[in-house]
Amino acid sequence: MRTVWQDSDGAWRTTLRGRQVLADPRINKGTAFSDAERAHLGLTGLIPAGHLTLDQQVSRVYAQYRRQSSDLARNVQLNEVQDRNEVLYYRLLADHLSEMLPVVYTPTVGQAIENYSHEYRRPRGVYLSVDQPELIEQSLRASGLGPDDVDLIVATDAGAILGIGDWGVGGMGIAVGKLAVYTAAGGINPGRSLPVLLDVGTDRESLLDDPLYIGNRHPRVPADQYDAFLAAFVAGVRAAFPHALLHWEDMGVQNARRLLDRYRDQLPSFNDDIQGTGAVNLAAILAAVRLTGIKLPDHRIVIFGAGSAGTGIADRLSTALVAAGLTDEQARSRLWAVDRHGLVVAGGPGLSAGQLRYCRQPAEVANWRQDPALGGIPLAEVAQRVRPTVLIGTSGRTGAFTEQIVREMAAHAERPVIMPMSNPTELAEATPADLISWTDGRALVATGSPFAPVDYQGIRYVIGQANNALVFPGLGLGAIAAGASRVTDGMLSAAAYAVADLVDTTAPGAPLLPAVEALRATSAAVATAVAQAALADGVARKSLSTDVAGQVLELMWQPVYRPVRPA
Repeated sequence: MRTVWQDSDGAWRTTLRGRQVLADPRINKGTAFSDAERAHLGLTGLIPAGHLTLDQQVSRVYAQYRRQSSDLARNVQLNEVQDRNEVLYYRLLADHLSEMLPVVYTPTVGQAIENYSHEYRRPRGVYLSVDQPELIEQSLRASGLGPDDVDLIVATDAGAILGIGDWGVGGMGIAVGKLAVYTAAGGINPGRSLPVLLDVGTDRESLLDDPLYIGNRHPRVPADQYDAFLAAFVAGVRAAFPHALLHWEDMGVQNARRLLDRYRDQLPSFNDDIQGTGAVNLAAILAAVRLTGIKLPDHRIVIFGAGSAGTGIADRLSTALVAAGLTDEQARSRLWAVDRHGLVVAGGPGLSAGQLRYCRQPAEVANWRQDPALGGIPLAEVAQRVRPTVLIGTSGRTGAFTEQIVREMAAHAERPVIMPMSNPTELAEATPADLISWTDGRALVATGSPFAPVDYQGIRYVIGQANNALVFPGLGLGAIAAGASRVTDGMLSAAAYAVADLVDTTAPGAPLLPAVEALRATSAAVATAVAQAALADGVARKSLSTDVAGQVLELMWQPVYRPVRPA
Protein backbone atom coordinates (compact mmCIF):
# COMPACT_ATOMS: atom_id res chain seq x y z
CA MET A 1 0.00 0.00 0.00
CA ARG A 2 1.35 3.42 -0.97
CA THR A 3 1.96 5.91 1.81
CA VAL A 4 3.34 8.75 -0.32
CA TRP A 5 2.52 9.68 -3.91
CA GLN A 6 2.18 12.70 -6.18
CA ASP A 7 -0.97 14.13 -7.71
CA SER A 8 -1.11 15.16 -11.33
CA ASP A 9 -0.33 18.75 -10.30
CA GLY A 10 2.89 17.65 -8.57
CA ALA A 11 1.59 18.05 -5.01
CA TRP A 12 2.37 15.27 -2.54
CA ARG A 13 -0.31 13.12 -0.94
CA THR A 14 0.44 11.02 2.13
CA THR A 15 -1.21 8.79 4.69
CA LEU A 16 1.70 9.45 7.06
CA ARG A 17 1.27 11.63 10.10
CA GLY A 18 3.46 13.29 12.71
CA ARG A 19 7.04 12.13 13.01
CA GLN A 20 6.48 9.70 10.12
CA VAL A 21 6.18 12.73 7.82
CA LEU A 22 9.41 14.21 9.15
CA ALA A 23 11.17 10.85 8.66
CA ASP A 24 10.35 10.68 4.92
CA PRO A 25 12.99 12.71 3.02
CA ARG A 26 10.77 13.00 -0.05
CA ILE A 27 8.14 15.12 1.69
CA ASN A 28 9.91 16.52 4.75
CA LYS A 29 10.26 20.30 4.58
CA GLY A 30 11.22 20.89 8.21
CA THR A 31 10.69 24.52 9.20
CA ALA A 32 9.32 25.28 5.71
CA PHE A 33 5.99 23.50 6.41
CA SER A 34 3.12 25.99 6.45
CA ASP A 35 0.82 26.31 9.47
CA ALA A 36 -1.95 24.57 7.53
CA GLU A 37 0.33 21.67 6.58
CA ARG A 38 1.48 21.35 10.18
CA ALA A 39 -2.10 21.15 11.37
CA HIS A 40 -3.32 18.72 8.73
CA LEU A 41 -0.30 16.41 8.94
CA GLY A 42 -0.09 16.19 12.73
CA LEU A 43 3.10 18.24 12.94
CA THR A 44 1.93 20.87 15.40
CA GLY A 45 4.41 21.01 18.24
CA LEU A 46 6.92 18.77 16.46
CA ILE A 47 8.64 21.67 14.65
CA PRO A 48 9.82 25.01 16.09
CA ALA A 49 7.28 27.82 15.61
CA GLY A 50 9.41 29.79 13.16
CA HIS A 51 9.08 29.49 9.37
CA LEU A 52 12.07 29.46 7.01
CA THR A 53 12.03 29.51 3.22
CA LEU A 54 14.00 27.00 1.18
CA ASP A 55 16.53 29.75 0.39
CA GLN A 56 17.04 30.39 4.09
CA GLN A 57 17.43 26.69 4.83
CA VAL A 58 20.03 26.40 2.07
CA SER A 59 21.94 29.34 3.52
CA ARG A 60 21.96 27.78 7.00
CA VAL A 61 23.04 24.32 5.84
CA TYR A 62 25.72 25.77 3.55
CA ALA A 63 27.19 27.61 6.53
CA GLN A 64 27.24 24.30 8.44
CA TYR A 65 28.93 22.68 5.45
CA ARG A 66 31.66 25.32 5.38
CA ARG A 67 32.39 24.77 9.07
CA GLN A 68 33.24 21.08 8.59
CA SER A 69 36.88 20.19 9.18
CA SER A 70 37.48 17.94 6.15
CA ASP A 71 35.95 16.89 2.84
CA LEU A 72 35.05 13.51 4.34
CA ALA A 73 33.15 15.30 7.12
CA ARG A 74 31.42 17.40 4.46
CA ASN A 75 30.47 14.25 2.58
CA VAL A 76 28.98 12.76 5.75
CA GLN A 77 27.07 15.97 6.50
CA LEU A 78 25.62 16.10 2.98
CA ASN A 79 24.53 12.48 3.29
CA GLU A 80 22.71 13.37 6.50
CA VAL A 81 20.89 16.22 4.73
CA GLN A 82 19.92 13.86 1.90
CA ASP A 83 18.60 11.35 4.43
CA ARG A 84 16.23 13.86 6.01
CA ASN A 85 15.24 16.30 3.21
CA GLU A 86 15.83 15.52 -0.46
CA VAL A 87 14.70 18.85 -1.87
CA LEU A 88 17.00 20.78 0.47
CA TYR A 89 19.89 18.47 -0.39
CA TYR A 90 19.52 18.82 -4.15
CA ARG A 91 18.89 22.56 -4.02
CA LEU A 92 22.08 22.97 -1.95
CA LEU A 93 24.01 20.79 -4.38
CA ALA A 94 22.65 22.58 -7.46
CA ASP A 95 23.48 26.01 -5.99
CA HIS A 96 27.08 25.00 -5.21
CA LEU A 97 27.67 22.25 -7.77
CA SER A 98 31.25 23.05 -8.75
CA GLU A 99 32.28 23.25 -5.09
CA MET A 100 30.40 20.18 -3.91
CA LEU A 101 30.82 17.85 -6.90
CA PRO A 102 34.29 16.69 -5.71
CA VAL A 103 32.76 16.00 -2.27
CA VAL A 104 29.68 13.98 -3.25
CA TYR A 105 31.51 12.34 -6.16
CA THR A 106 35.16 11.79 -7.04
CA PRO A 107 37.56 12.12 -5.29
CA THR A 108 36.03 12.41 -1.78
CA VAL A 109 33.45 9.69 -2.32
CA GLY A 110 36.42 7.32 -2.44
CA GLN A 111 37.20 8.10 1.21
CA ALA A 112 33.55 7.65 2.11
CA ILE A 113 33.54 4.24 0.41
CA GLU A 114 36.65 3.15 2.29
CA ASN A 115 34.93 4.10 5.56
CA TYR A 116 31.46 2.91 4.58
CA SER A 117 30.93 0.25 7.25
CA HIS A 118 32.29 2.51 9.99
CA GLU A 119 30.29 5.60 8.94
CA TYR A 120 27.12 3.63 8.14
CA ARG A 121 23.94 5.38 9.29
CA ARG A 122 20.99 4.13 7.29
CA PRO A 123 20.45 1.98 4.20
CA ARG A 124 19.94 3.64 0.83
CA GLY A 125 18.98 1.77 -2.32
CA VAL A 126 18.86 -1.99 -2.78
CA TYR A 127 21.50 -4.48 -1.66
CA LEU A 128 21.51 -7.76 -3.59
CA SER A 129 23.47 -10.74 -2.29
CA VAL A 130 25.12 -13.35 -4.49
CA ASP A 131 24.32 -15.83 -1.70
CA GLN A 132 20.57 -15.32 -2.21
CA PRO A 133 19.94 -14.85 -5.94
CA GLU A 134 16.39 -16.13 -5.54
CA LEU A 135 15.57 -12.90 -3.65
CA ILE A 136 16.64 -10.49 -6.40
CA GLU A 137 13.23 -9.61 -7.80
CA GLN A 138 11.66 -9.53 -4.35
CA SER A 139 14.42 -7.18 -3.17
CA LEU A 140 13.98 -4.85 -6.15
CA ARG A 141 10.23 -4.66 -5.53
CA ALA A 142 10.83 -4.00 -1.82
CA SER A 143 11.91 -0.49 -2.90
CA GLY A 144 8.18 0.24 -3.07
CA LEU A 145 8.49 1.31 -6.71
CA GLY A 146 6.28 -0.14 -9.42
CA PRO A 147 7.03 -1.18 -13.02
CA ASP A 148 6.48 2.33 -14.37
CA ASP A 149 8.13 4.16 -11.47
CA VAL A 150 11.85 3.73 -12.26
CA ASP A 151 13.68 5.58 -15.02
CA LEU A 152 17.27 4.88 -13.98
CA ILE A 153 19.25 2.28 -12.03
CA VAL A 154 22.94 2.67 -11.15
CA ALA A 155 24.40 -0.73 -10.26
CA THR A 156 27.91 -1.65 -9.15
CA ASP A 157 29.73 -4.78 -8.00
CA ALA A 158 32.36 -2.49 -6.40
CA GLY A 159 35.14 -4.35 -8.19
CA ALA A 160 37.01 -1.28 -9.49
CA ILE A 161 36.04 1.74 -7.42
CA LEU A 162 37.61 4.97 -8.72
CA GLY A 163 41.03 3.44 -9.15
CA ILE A 164 41.15 2.28 -5.50
CA GLY A 165 39.97 -1.24 -6.28
CA ASP A 166 37.59 -3.66 -4.58
CA TRP A 167 35.65 -2.19 -1.65
CA GLY A 168 32.78 -4.63 -1.30
CA VAL A 169 29.53 -3.28 0.10
CA GLY A 170 31.09 0.19 0.35
CA GLY A 171 30.54 0.45 -3.38
CA MET A 172 26.99 1.57 -2.63
CA GLY A 173 28.57 4.97 -2.04
CA ILE A 174 29.53 5.32 -5.72
CA ALA A 175 26.04 4.34 -6.90
CA VAL A 176 24.45 6.89 -4.56
CA GLY A 177 27.00 9.56 -5.51
CA LYS A 178 26.50 8.96 -9.22
CA LEU A 179 22.74 9.36 -8.87
CA ALA A 180 23.24 12.58 -6.93
CA VAL A 181 25.11 13.97 -9.94
CA TYR A 182 22.43 12.67 -12.31
CA THR A 183 19.86 14.69 -10.38
CA ALA A 184 21.86 17.85 -9.60
CA ALA A 185 23.37 18.14 -13.08
CA GLY A 186 20.86 16.35 -15.27
CA GLY A 187 17.54 16.87 -13.55
CA ILE A 188 16.82 13.15 -13.20
CA ASN A 189 13.93 12.76 -10.74
CA PRO A 190 15.48 11.23 -7.59
CA GLY A 191 12.21 9.52 -6.77
CA ARG A 192 12.43 7.61 -10.06
CA SER A 193 16.01 6.36 -9.68
CA LEU A 194 17.51 3.50 -7.72
CA PRO A 195 21.07 2.67 -6.56
CA VAL A 196 21.88 -1.05 -6.45
CA LEU A 197 24.83 -2.83 -4.83
CA LEU A 198 25.66 -6.24 -6.28
CA ASP A 199 27.35 -7.87 -3.29
CA VAL A 200 29.48 -10.67 -4.74
CA GLY A 201 31.92 -10.71 -1.82
CA THR A 202 35.27 -8.99 -1.55
CA ASP A 203 38.91 -9.98 -1.89
CA ARG A 204 40.10 -7.14 0.34
CA GLU A 205 41.48 -8.81 3.46
CA SER A 206 41.12 -5.67 5.58
CA LEU A 207 37.37 -5.77 5.01
CA LEU A 208 37.05 -9.51 5.62
CA ASP A 209 38.98 -9.11 8.88
CA ASP A 210 36.97 -6.07 10.01
CA PRO A 211 34.34 -7.07 12.61
CA LEU A 212 32.22 -4.05 11.57
CA TYR A 213 32.16 -4.90 7.86
CA ILE A 214 28.50 -5.16 6.81
CA GLY A 215 28.80 -6.93 3.44
CA ASN A 216 29.10 -10.59 2.50
CA ARG A 217 32.07 -11.88 4.47
CA HIS A 218 33.69 -14.10 1.84
CA PRO A 219 35.93 -13.70 -1.23
CA ARG A 220 34.46 -12.62 -4.55
CA VAL A 221 32.73 -15.59 -6.12
CA PRO A 222 34.03 -17.57 -9.14
CA ALA A 223 33.15 -16.44 -12.66
CA ASP A 224 30.39 -18.98 -13.27
CA GLN A 225 28.56 -18.08 -10.05
CA TYR A 226 29.10 -14.38 -10.76
CA ASP A 227 27.69 -14.68 -14.28
CA ALA A 228 24.63 -16.57 -13.07
CA PHE A 229 24.01 -13.89 -10.43
CA LEU A 230 24.33 -11.07 -12.96
CA ALA A 231 22.00 -12.86 -15.38
CA ALA A 232 19.44 -13.20 -12.58
CA PHE A 233 19.87 -9.51 -11.76
CA VAL A 234 19.25 -8.41 -15.36
CA ALA A 235 16.20 -10.69 -15.51
CA GLY A 236 14.97 -9.18 -12.25
CA VAL A 237 15.37 -5.64 -13.58
CA ARG A 238 13.50 -6.49 -16.76
CA ALA A 239 10.66 -8.00 -14.74
CA ALA A 240 10.41 -5.34 -12.03
CA PHE A 241 11.35 -2.18 -13.95
CA PRO A 242 11.01 -2.91 -17.69
CA HIS A 243 11.52 0.72 -18.81
CA ALA A 244 14.58 1.55 -16.71
CA LEU A 245 17.96 2.57 -18.07
CA LEU A 246 20.67 0.48 -16.39
CA HIS A 247 23.96 2.24 -15.70
CA TRP A 248 26.86 -0.15 -14.92
CA GLU A 249 29.35 1.56 -12.60
CA ASP A 250 32.89 0.62 -11.51
CA MET A 251 32.58 -3.03 -12.45
CA GLY A 252 35.77 -5.09 -12.22
CA VAL A 253 37.98 -4.82 -15.29
CA GLN A 254 37.53 -8.52 -16.06
CA ASN A 255 33.75 -8.06 -16.18
CA ALA A 256 32.98 -4.53 -17.34
CA ARG A 257 33.23 -4.90 -21.09
CA ARG A 258 31.81 -8.40 -21.39
CA LEU A 259 28.76 -7.44 -19.30
CA LEU A 260 28.19 -4.40 -21.48
CA ASP A 261 28.54 -6.46 -24.66
CA ARG A 262 26.30 -9.22 -23.28
CA TYR A 263 23.42 -7.06 -22.10
CA ARG A 264 23.45 -3.83 -24.12
CA ASP A 265 20.96 -5.28 -26.62
CA GLN A 266 18.76 -6.91 -23.96
CA LEU A 267 17.87 -3.71 -22.12
CA PRO A 268 18.92 -0.07 -22.33
CA SER A 269 22.27 -0.11 -20.56
CA PHE A 270 25.42 1.94 -20.40
CA ASN A 271 28.86 1.66 -18.81
CA ASP A 272 30.18 5.07 -17.83
CA ASP A 273 33.76 3.90 -17.26
CA ILE A 274 33.92 2.65 -20.85
CA GLN A 275 31.42 4.69 -22.84
CA GLY A 276 31.17 7.89 -20.80
CA THR A 277 34.95 8.21 -20.57
CA GLY A 278 35.19 7.63 -24.30
CA ALA A 279 32.61 10.29 -25.08
CA VAL A 280 34.12 13.03 -22.91
CA ASN A 281 37.58 12.35 -24.35
CA LEU A 282 36.19 12.53 -27.86
CA ALA A 283 34.57 15.86 -26.97
CA ALA A 284 37.92 17.32 -25.88
CA ILE A 285 39.65 16.09 -29.02
CA LEU A 286 36.87 17.49 -31.22
CA ALA A 287 37.37 20.87 -29.55
CA ALA A 288 41.10 20.62 -30.29
CA VAL A 289 40.33 19.69 -33.90
CA ARG A 290 38.26 22.84 -34.24
CA LEU A 291 41.02 24.96 -32.69
CA THR A 292 43.93 23.57 -34.71
CA GLY A 293 42.15 22.94 -38.00
CA ILE A 294 43.75 19.48 -38.17
CA LYS A 295 41.02 17.04 -39.16
CA LEU A 296 40.36 14.08 -36.90
CA PRO A 297 41.55 11.44 -39.45
CA ASP A 298 44.90 13.27 -39.67
CA HIS A 299 45.69 12.77 -35.97
CA ARG A 300 47.92 10.05 -34.55
CA ILE A 301 46.61 9.03 -31.14
CA VAL A 302 48.46 7.15 -28.40
CA ILE A 303 46.48 5.88 -25.39
CA PHE A 304 48.58 4.95 -22.37
CA GLY A 305 46.56 2.60 -20.21
CA ALA A 306 44.54 0.07 -22.22
CA GLY A 307 42.05 -1.07 -19.58
CA SER A 308 38.30 -0.47 -19.65
CA ALA A 309 38.65 3.31 -19.81
CA GLY A 310 41.46 3.31 -22.37
CA THR A 311 39.80 0.87 -24.75
CA GLY A 312 36.51 2.71 -24.26
CA ILE A 313 38.22 5.89 -25.45
CA ALA A 314 39.65 3.97 -28.42
CA ASP A 315 36.19 2.64 -29.28
CA ARG A 316 34.63 6.10 -29.29
CA LEU A 317 37.48 7.56 -31.33
CA SER A 318 37.40 4.76 -33.89
CA THR A 319 33.63 5.22 -34.28
CA ALA A 320 34.16 8.93 -34.88
CA LEU A 321 36.95 8.21 -37.38
CA VAL A 322 34.67 5.86 -39.31
CA ALA A 323 31.97 8.55 -39.31
CA ALA A 324 34.61 10.90 -40.75
CA GLY A 325 35.04 8.61 -43.75
CA LEU A 326 37.65 6.00 -42.78
CA THR A 327 37.18 2.26 -42.92
CA ASP A 328 37.22 0.42 -39.60
CA GLU A 329 40.74 -0.84 -40.33
CA GLN A 330 41.95 2.65 -41.23
CA ALA A 331 40.37 4.05 -38.07
CA ARG A 332 42.10 1.51 -35.84
CA SER A 333 45.40 2.20 -37.58
CA ARG A 334 45.30 5.78 -36.21
CA LEU A 335 45.29 4.44 -32.63
CA TRP A 336 48.17 2.99 -30.60
CA ALA A 337 47.36 1.37 -27.24
CA VAL A 338 50.05 0.99 -24.58
CA ASP A 339 49.52 -1.05 -21.42
CA ARG A 340 51.62 -2.26 -18.48
CA HIS A 341 53.58 -4.58 -20.79
CA GLY A 342 54.16 -1.81 -23.33
CA LEU A 343 52.63 -1.38 -26.76
CA VAL A 344 49.73 -3.76 -27.29
CA VAL A 345 50.96 -6.23 -29.90
CA ALA A 346 49.15 -9.25 -31.30
CA GLY A 347 50.18 -12.39 -29.45
CA GLY A 348 51.09 -10.48 -26.31
CA PRO A 349 50.29 -11.82 -22.84
CA GLY A 350 46.80 -11.62 -21.33
CA LEU A 351 45.14 -9.43 -23.95
CA SER A 352 41.53 -8.52 -23.22
CA ALA A 353 38.76 -8.52 -25.82
CA GLY A 354 38.88 -4.72 -25.85
CA GLN A 355 42.63 -4.67 -26.46
CA LEU A 356 42.49 -7.15 -29.30
CA ARG A 357 40.84 -4.58 -31.57
CA TYR A 358 43.85 -2.28 -31.24
CA CYS A 359 46.79 -4.66 -31.46
CA ARG A 360 49.67 -3.77 -33.73
CA GLN A 361 51.13 -6.59 -35.77
CA PRO A 362 54.59 -7.92 -34.69
CA ALA A 363 56.10 -7.30 -38.13
CA GLU A 364 55.13 -3.62 -37.95
CA VAL A 365 57.15 -3.05 -34.78
CA ALA A 366 59.89 -5.65 -35.22
CA ASN A 367 62.68 -3.07 -35.08
CA TRP A 368 61.27 -1.01 -32.21
CA ARG A 369 63.21 -0.89 -28.96
CA GLN A 370 62.09 -3.36 -26.30
CA ASP A 371 62.36 -2.80 -22.56
CA PRO A 372 63.34 -6.14 -20.97
CA ALA A 373 62.04 -5.09 -17.55
CA LEU A 374 58.71 -4.16 -19.08
CA GLY A 375 58.55 -7.12 -21.42
CA GLY A 376 57.54 -4.96 -24.36
CA ILE A 377 57.88 -1.63 -26.19
CA PRO A 378 57.82 1.30 -23.76
CA LEU A 379 55.81 4.50 -24.10
CA ALA A 380 58.94 6.56 -24.84
CA GLU A 381 59.74 4.40 -27.88
CA VAL A 382 56.14 4.58 -29.08
CA ALA A 383 56.19 8.36 -28.80
CA GLN A 384 59.45 8.57 -30.76
CA ARG A 385 58.27 6.22 -33.52
CA VAL A 386 54.63 7.30 -33.84
CA ARG A 387 55.12 11.05 -33.32
CA PRO A 388 51.63 11.34 -31.83
CA THR A 389 49.53 14.47 -32.06
CA VAL A 390 47.29 13.26 -29.22
CA LEU A 391 48.48 11.55 -26.02
CA ILE A 392 45.91 10.24 -23.53
CA GLY A 393 46.68 8.72 -20.13
CA THR A 394 44.40 6.29 -18.29
CA SER A 395 47.18 4.33 -16.61
CA GLY A 396 47.07 5.50 -12.99
CA ARG A 397 50.87 5.90 -13.20
CA THR A 398 51.99 9.17 -11.66
CA GLY A 399 54.40 11.12 -13.86
CA ALA A 400 54.34 8.65 -16.76
CA PHE A 401 54.30 11.54 -19.26
CA THR A 402 57.91 12.55 -18.68
CA GLU A 403 59.57 15.71 -19.93
CA GLN A 404 61.48 13.65 -22.52
CA ILE A 405 58.30 12.11 -23.92
CA VAL A 406 56.43 15.40 -23.98
CA ARG A 407 59.28 17.32 -25.61
CA GLU A 408 59.64 14.57 -28.21
CA MET A 409 55.93 14.86 -28.97
CA ALA A 410 56.05 18.67 -29.12
CA ALA A 411 58.97 18.53 -31.56
CA HIS A 412 56.68 17.04 -34.18
CA ALA A 413 53.28 18.54 -33.29
CA GLU A 414 52.61 22.27 -33.37
CA ARG A 415 49.73 22.01 -30.87
CA PRO A 416 50.06 18.64 -29.09
CA VAL A 417 46.90 17.48 -27.37
CA ILE A 418 47.83 15.92 -24.01
CA MET A 419 45.25 14.49 -21.65
CA PRO A 420 46.43 12.96 -18.35
CA MET A 421 43.11 11.42 -17.37
CA SER A 422 44.00 9.32 -14.33
CA ASN A 423 42.47 10.34 -11.05
CA PRO A 424 42.58 11.14 -8.24
CA THR A 425 44.94 14.06 -8.77
CA GLU A 426 48.02 12.34 -7.36
CA LEU A 427 47.79 9.63 -10.05
CA ALA A 428 47.83 12.04 -13.01
CA GLU A 429 50.39 11.14 -15.68
CA ALA A 430 51.61 14.77 -15.65
CA THR A 431 50.60 18.14 -14.26
CA PRO A 432 49.24 20.84 -16.57
CA ALA A 433 51.91 23.28 -15.39
CA ASP A 434 54.68 20.93 -16.54
CA LEU A 435 52.97 20.14 -19.85
CA ILE A 436 52.55 23.80 -20.70
CA SER A 437 56.12 24.63 -19.67
CA TRP A 438 57.68 21.71 -21.54
CA THR A 439 55.83 22.66 -24.75
CA ASP A 440 56.44 26.43 -24.47
CA GLY A 441 52.72 27.00 -23.98
CA ARG A 442 51.67 25.09 -27.09
CA ALA A 443 50.05 22.05 -25.45
CA LEU A 444 46.27 21.72 -25.42
CA VAL A 445 45.59 20.12 -22.06
CA ALA A 446 42.59 18.45 -20.47
CA THR A 447 42.72 16.39 -17.28
CA GLY A 448 40.70 13.80 -15.44
CA SER A 449 40.99 15.57 -12.09
CA PRO A 450 40.42 19.28 -11.41
CA PHE A 451 43.51 21.49 -11.71
CA ALA A 452 43.89 25.22 -11.10
CA PRO A 453 44.62 27.51 -14.07
CA VAL A 454 48.25 27.81 -15.14
CA ASP A 455 49.88 31.20 -15.71
CA TYR A 456 52.65 31.04 -18.31
CA GLN A 457 54.30 33.91 -20.17
CA GLY A 458 51.41 36.29 -19.65
CA ILE A 459 48.64 33.86 -20.59
CA ARG A 460 46.30 32.15 -18.16
CA TYR A 461 45.59 28.60 -19.31
CA VAL A 462 42.26 27.30 -17.97
CA ILE A 463 42.44 23.53 -17.66
CA GLY A 464 39.32 21.75 -18.84
CA GLN A 465 38.40 18.76 -16.71
CA ALA A 466 37.37 15.72 -18.75
CA ASN A 467 34.84 14.82 -16.10
CA ASN A 468 32.32 12.18 -17.12
CA ALA A 469 29.70 14.35 -15.45
CA LEU A 470 29.79 16.43 -18.64
CA VAL A 471 28.24 13.45 -20.44
CA PHE A 472 26.41 10.88 -18.34
CA PRO A 473 23.68 13.08 -16.76
CA GLY A 474 22.63 14.41 -20.16
CA LEU A 475 22.97 11.00 -21.77
CA GLY A 476 20.66 9.52 -19.16
CA LEU A 477 18.17 12.38 -19.44
CA GLY A 478 18.12 12.13 -23.23
CA ALA A 479 17.65 8.36 -23.15
CA ILE A 480 14.77 8.76 -20.69
CA ALA A 481 13.18 11.56 -22.72
CA ALA A 482 13.22 9.36 -25.81
CA GLY A 483 12.36 6.14 -23.98
CA ALA A 484 15.37 4.59 -25.72
CA SER A 485 15.28 0.81 -26.02
CA ARG A 486 19.08 0.77 -26.41
CA VAL A 487 21.98 3.17 -25.93
CA THR A 488 23.47 3.35 -29.41
CA ASP A 489 26.85 4.46 -30.67
CA GLY A 490 25.02 7.31 -32.39
CA MET A 491 23.68 8.54 -29.04
CA LEU A 492 27.16 8.43 -27.50
CA SER A 493 28.72 10.33 -30.40
CA ALA A 494 25.89 12.87 -30.27
CA ALA A 495 26.70 13.48 -26.61
CA ALA A 496 30.38 14.10 -27.42
CA TYR A 497 29.63 16.50 -30.27
CA ALA A 498 27.13 18.38 -28.11
CA VAL A 499 29.76 18.92 -25.40
CA ALA A 500 32.36 20.04 -27.94
CA ASP A 501 29.89 22.50 -29.47
CA LEU A 502 29.60 24.31 -26.14
CA VAL A 503 33.28 25.31 -26.06
CA ASP A 504 34.76 28.51 -27.50
CA THR A 505 38.46 27.79 -27.98
CA THR A 506 39.32 31.01 -29.80
CA ALA A 507 40.71 32.90 -26.80
CA PRO A 508 44.34 32.15 -25.79
CA GLY A 509 44.40 29.66 -22.92
CA ALA A 510 40.74 28.71 -23.31
CA PRO A 511 39.77 25.25 -22.00
CA LEU A 512 38.89 22.32 -24.25
CA LEU A 513 35.78 21.47 -22.25
CA PRO A 514 32.86 23.36 -20.64
CA ALA A 515 33.16 24.46 -17.03
CA VAL A 516 31.65 22.29 -14.31
CA GLU A 517 29.72 25.37 -13.13
CA ALA A 518 27.60 25.08 -16.29
CA LEU A 519 26.80 21.39 -15.86
CA ARG A 520 23.02 21.77 -15.84
CA ALA A 521 23.00 23.70 -19.12
CA THR A 522 25.53 21.24 -20.57
CA SER A 523 23.32 18.31 -19.58
CA ALA A 524 20.28 19.89 -21.24
CA ALA A 525 22.21 20.35 -24.50
CA VAL A 526 23.56 16.80 -24.35
CA ALA A 527 20.11 15.36 -23.59
CA THR A 528 18.58 17.15 -26.56
CA ALA A 529 21.23 15.79 -28.92
CA VAL A 530 20.96 12.27 -27.44
CA ALA A 531 17.17 12.17 -27.72
CA GLN A 532 17.36 13.28 -31.35
CA ALA A 533 20.00 10.62 -32.04
CA ALA A 534 17.79 7.96 -30.43
CA LEU A 535 14.99 8.98 -32.78
CA ALA A 536 17.34 8.91 -35.80
CA ASP A 537 18.67 5.48 -34.79
CA GLY A 538 15.15 4.06 -34.48
CA VAL A 539 15.34 3.22 -30.76
CA ALA A 540 13.02 5.94 -29.38
CA ARG A 541 9.90 4.45 -27.80
CA LYS A 542 8.40 7.82 -26.81
CA SER A 543 7.15 10.58 -29.04
CA LEU A 544 9.36 13.63 -29.38
CA SER A 545 7.93 17.05 -30.15
CA THR A 546 9.32 19.45 -32.73
CA ASP A 547 10.84 21.32 -29.78
CA VAL A 548 13.03 18.61 -28.29
CA ALA A 549 15.06 21.11 -26.28
CA GLY A 550 11.89 22.44 -24.65
CA GLN A 551 10.67 18.90 -24.00
CA VAL A 552 13.95 18.08 -22.25
CA LEU A 553 13.80 21.19 -20.07
CA GLU A 554 10.22 20.36 -19.10
CA LEU A 555 11.32 16.87 -18.04
CA MET A 556 14.12 18.10 -15.75
CA TRP A 557 13.25 17.75 -12.07
CA GLN A 558 13.57 20.93 -10.03
CA PRO A 559 14.49 21.01 -6.31
CA VAL A 560 11.52 23.05 -5.06
CA TYR A 561 9.06 22.42 -2.25
CA ARG A 562 5.63 21.25 -3.28
CA PRO A 563 2.44 21.20 -1.21
CA VAL A 564 2.04 18.16 1.07
CA ARG A 565 -1.57 17.17 1.61
CA PRO A 566 -3.15 14.53 3.82
CA ALA A 567 -4.76 11.52 2.19
